[in-house]
Amino acid sequence: MDPRTQQRYLGCLATPPLWEGTTVSPFRQIALSLSPEPLAEQASFDQHRLGKLAEAFVFNALKKRPSVSWICDNLQIQQDKRTVGEIDALFYLEGQPVHLEVAYKFYLFDTLEKHETPLGAWIGPNRKDRLVQKLKKLHRKQFPLLHSEVTSTYLRPYGLVAGALEQRLCFKAQLFLPYQQQELDVAPLNQDCIAGCYLTLPELEAFRNAAFFIPQKPDWLISPHPKVQWLPYPEARPILKTETDQKRSPMVWVRQNSGKIIRCFVVFW
Repeated sequence: MDPRTQQRYLGCLATPPLWEGTTVSPFRQIALSLSPEPLAEQASFDQHRLGKLAEAFVFNALKKRPSVSWICDNLQIQQDKRTVGEIDALFYLEGQPVHLEVAYKFYLFDTLEKHETPLGAWIGPNRKDRLVQKLKKLHRKQFPLLHSEVTSTYLRPYGLVAGALEQRLCFKAQLFLPYQQQELDVAPLNQDCIAGCYLTLPELEAFRNAAFFIPQKPDWLISPHPKVQWLPYPEARPILKTETDQKRSPMVWVRQNSGKIIRCFVVFW
């Protein structure tokens, strides 16, 4: 098995839930081990986008639990030959039928705009993805889909009715704070989700004596480690500039002279 697949799997599952309890959502998070066993050799996770890859990792971890009896995953709900939505997973947990929705996100604390609520400040690296939008989609579309009339016909073959299912979340995320404001309070989100910082290309000059590694997007899941091909600043900067010139914010690992490795985004904004 590709060692990177193992690293992605372990990094994904070691990521804490984005919040605890019902402070952010009425749907409770499902508990997963943050110290998972390595993947079995026969497991295959090829050709997945990062979000789908994380989803597959979560499903794999759940299927290995003795208390879980799997029903199905990625159940497409169609009406008049049109897909109206998808149920991420259905399974029994200690005999209780569960509907699970999974999300794995990267959010940066936005200081460019004013936001009405603390949750409103969390945006994706390219400013296209927002936590509040994801929560609205979950609460207004993805979870209500289970209770729609059209979905009942998809549940019937499994002997399920919507009212008997418990609806749960697995919402993991890495949070990144501004380079100059790394003491920000992220409440009501989980402080343990802080994974690094973000900075602009000019601010990166402060690390010109460090070494750099620019992971591919699926490798954003991996916890930083020293066994990669490091680049000196003069080689890394033009690559990062090309990305930011194209309105993309790449992730980069920075290995300082002390040996400490930090994870950050270099933002175009």
